[in-house]
Amino acid sequence: MSGHGTPIPMRSSPSGPLTGVAQVPGDKSISHRSLILGALAVGETKISGLLEGEDVLDTARAMRAFGAEVTDHGEGNWSVFGVGVGGFAEPDQVIDCGNSGTGVRLIMGAMATCPITATFTGDASLNSRPMARVTDPLALFGTRTVGRARGRLPMTIVGAENPVPVNYKVPVPSAQVKSAVLFAGLNTPGKTVVVEKEATRDHTERMLAGFGATITTEETNAGRVITLTGQPELKSQTIAVPRDPSSAAFPVCAALIVPGSDVLVPGIGLNPTRIGLFTTLREMGADLTYENERTEGGEPVADLRARYSPNMKGIEVPPHRAASMIDEYPVLSVVASHATGQTMMAGVKELRVKESDRIEAMASGLRACGVTVEDGPDWWAVTGMGPGGMPGGATCVSHLDHRIAMSFMIAGMASQNPISLDDGTPIATSFPIFEPLMADLGAQLDRTTG
Repeated sequence: MSGHGTPIPMRSSPSGPLTGVAQVPGDKSISHRSLILGALAVGETKISGLLEGEDVLDTARAMRAFGAEVTDHGEGNWSVFGVGVGGFAEPDQVIDCGNSGTGVRLIMGAMATCPITATFTGDASLNSRPMARVTDPLALFGTRTVGRARGRLPMTIVGAENPVPVNYKVPVPSAQVKSAVLFAGLNTPGKTVVVEKEATRDHTERMLAGFGATITTEETNAGRVITLTGQPELKSQTIAVPRDPSSAAFPVCAALIVPGSDVLVPGIGLNPTRIGLFTTLREMGADLTYENERTEGGEPVADLRARYSPNMKGIEVPPHRAASMIDEYPVLSVVASHATGQTMMAGVKELRVKESDRIEAMASGLRACGVTVEDGPDWWAVTGMGPGGMPGGATCVSHLDHRIAMSFMIAGMASQNPISLDDGTPIATSFPIFEPLMADLGAQLDRTTG
């Protein structure tokens, strides 16, 4: 399934118990960063467990375009011979980042303080998304940008020839913005400082330290202060990518709402900045347990076991938790539909500017399936219908968004009637094995002709 191909309508039908082991792909955030930091290091970085979804493959192609030697050895094993900090070459062609907001924003940061020029584009969804949140702080380093109205792609970035260090307070919680600024700081003399009021996923900080950068983190009254010393020599690494908690969310949530289910999802990264969904599900009464907790490659990891949970209740999700689960709200709304009572999700305006307006996309689809959903600029609320209470029977729209597409496919597994999807192709951007993995657990997913 290609994230860039002809639309593929799909249908998800009510399922019997989902059982077995779900080997989900590698973590997308860590996969992107492994390739980029490997390209900025000196020597050969070896990566195992890389997510081979379209988003990450687009980043691999981009690193080749900037001069790194990137090799696919098969079965998730890759190597990157880096060019060193500041060593990016000017690409010959436009950099196509497909559907990946993470990829394009991180790459912009990585090249922003190199004296080169690069033009970025993507698919229709990515080209509609705002880039000013990244290009505005990059301009403080001396970078120049030329793009379409409202800061949209296609966009040309002219790297700063004499970059100056920046002290930047991130206006909204965003690991992408924070990471872009830190990557720009790598080729900048002096200290680059990023302050975030609310902590976001910290894979960039962990990986920069692992590659040999001097980086410190301090909790202050103003928030989390991250200080990076520029112009280090990054040293190549051997990286084992943990499995993606955002991908694990789909088989986990399916098991919770399909009667009789018992699914084990092994080797999931449990970075504290990524587990908001699992914490929320347990608060709702989900039978979700962590087994074999351990540390791998500097990241906490465990096996997740999810069992059918007919007694879940709606809760008010704390707004401060949004940064740790922003990608998981769509599938949480599906679980909330099968709980008792209302689930309130506030402080989530970031969902309005993801691959799609995820609040509107999920609210429209769930309403079409018989669920009561209220929403505002930065909040939404789902009134649960109890176990198996969702009528379903609608055709939902993916809006070129992989998480919307998968969420509605999960919904169909526990609804009273099948749920159809206009286009399943976006799923390949983050979870290329979604269909066979869910089918192996017992789900009934079909590609349809319309």
